[in-house]
Amino acid sequence: VVVEGATLAKVVTGATTMIIIGILLNIAGLGLLCWVMFRLAVYALPFFVGMTAGLYALQTGAGPLGAIIVGIVLGAFALVVGQHAFSVARSATVRLVIGLLFICPAMVAGYHLTLGFAQLGIGSAGWRQAFALVGAVAIGGTAWTRIAMLAAPQSIEGVHAGSAQPSLESATTIG
Repeated sequence: VVVEGATLAKVVTGATTMIIIGILLNIAGLGLLCWVMFRLAVYALPFFVGMTAGLYALQTGAGPLGAIIVGIVLGAFALVVGQHAFSVARSATVRLVIGLLFICPAMVAGYHLTLGFAQLGIGSAGWRQAFALVGAVAIGGTAWTRIAMLAAPQSIEGVHAGSAQPSLESATTIG
């Protein structure tokens, strides 16, 4: 039956659509921030070194451009020296100390990032701290994994870098 002048009611209105889009974009934004934090966790120490050197250069009169250049150069230098020292160190203790130099700033950054996220949706201060500690440990573990992956293994004299398995042809050849 068709009634003149009747309008069909929309189930989804403009306001509802905007709320749904807003929620989805917030989830995507938080996910992106978490992904960036996990990707950049190993660079917390070089960033700190570069920022400190840049601010010191600015205070001593290098100017803004000079301070930026000094910060970038010293931050990159700290990363390269740290990776090289980690990769050539034979002692597990030395590797642990160098790794901790990279992990500690990453854990502090991860703690504060997770605490900031937790303050958005958790009312209890105890639970916020618990989530922040879990986030710090997770980001510290990621930093350890990344510093271990970034440091290329050094070749040891007398050890072949190829496969430890003998070739299949030599194993099946008789005689």
